[in-house]
Amino acid sequence: MTERRTTSNAPCARTRERQGIARSWALLAVVSLAVAAPAPAAADEAGQDPFAPSATLAVPAVDAIRSQALEWLAQQGAAASVQAQGAEIWGPAVTGGDELLARLAATIALGHPAAAELVALCQAPPATPRLPDAAWLLSADQPPLVASNLRLLYGRWLAQNRLYDEAHAQLSELDPAKVVDPAALLFYQAVVAHRMLQREAGLQALARLQHDVADCPERYRALAGMLETDLKGLEDDSLDHISRRMEDIRRRLDLGRAGPKTRAVEDGVIASLDKLIEEMEQQQQQQQQQSSSGGGNTQPSSPAPDSGVLGGSGPGETRKRNIGNESGWGALPPKERQQAMQQIGKDFPSHYRDVVEQYFRKLASEDRPASEK
Repeated sequence: MTERRTTSNAPCARTRERQGIARSWALLAVVSLAVAAPAPAAADEAGQDPFAPSATLAVPAVDAIRSQALEWLAQQGAAASVQAQGAEIWGPAVTGGDELLARLAATIALGHPAAAELVALCQAPPATPRLPDAAWLLSADQPPLVASNLRLLYGRWLAQNRLYDEAHAQLSELDPAKVVDPAALLFYQAVVAHRMLQREAGLQALARLQHDVADCPERYRALAGMLETDLKGLEDDSLDHISRRMEDIRRRLDLGRAGPKTRAVEDGVIASLDKLIEEMEQQQQQQQQQSSSGGGNTQPSSPAPDSGVLGGSGPGETRKRNIGNESGWGALPPKERQQAMQQIGKDFPSHYRDVVEQYFRKLASEDRPASEK
């Protein structure tokens, strides 16, 4: 009994594991579709310091960001016509952090050639081109208004193009209080951590997104709950964990990244598979030992002697049954046949039912008299 119960639990565990993997990849598909969607409008409170520390994070005042951007453009020595072009960028009303980031980036692009190249790249259709040199974004000479927000713009584009290592380098250390769209930064930090299987970093970003951001867009909030549930259920070296790392290897190879990082991931997958196989073998050995020592073995330890009367209290009688003179092989009564077909339809794929029906029809034709055929 112990052996039967233990064996029956194994397929259930594997089924739950496969269902968990399916839910994980479904979640990843939803996130991939959502990351490029526009953000809803956010509140604009004119007159406040755009980067003032506070208990919550919010989209800063549009007027303050506009003034800082145009002032920076003038400091770069831009011509009067270029400054006028920058002022035109801020003409219509801004409706949210996503649009505020786009206008700020467009203004910066007017006064910085490298920024112009970066902004043009982020506006291009999804592709895998040669990435520009963005080391200047990490320079201490760049003001936070320029460096932090362009890193957010660039990191978001990298994440949307599945370049998670590069996106992590741009986004992981950014302060949400130093960008014009803190909700987008925290969301993409969580997405990158989720895809790179960085459980703690992802949960930390999701917690801040859900609790520290004022007027967080609903699409971010809904996906944050799904990502959080998925990350909390992720266990190191589980079958789900191994499957995701194998998917990451496939992604890297699709992007032409077959270098040391990819080989390190491959080595880790092999080591995890070896560990998983070893644990399964040990579990199987333990189950066999428990079944053999638990009294569940009903087989005799030695054969019966060649001669002698064996014990038993049965009368030794048999009852005769009339089985008829015809073979009747396979000719079940209609009710029992219907029950059998229902059981087949429940336990087996549909194409098995077709085969069995053909078998029954063949038997029925063989049992009919020749005059009826």
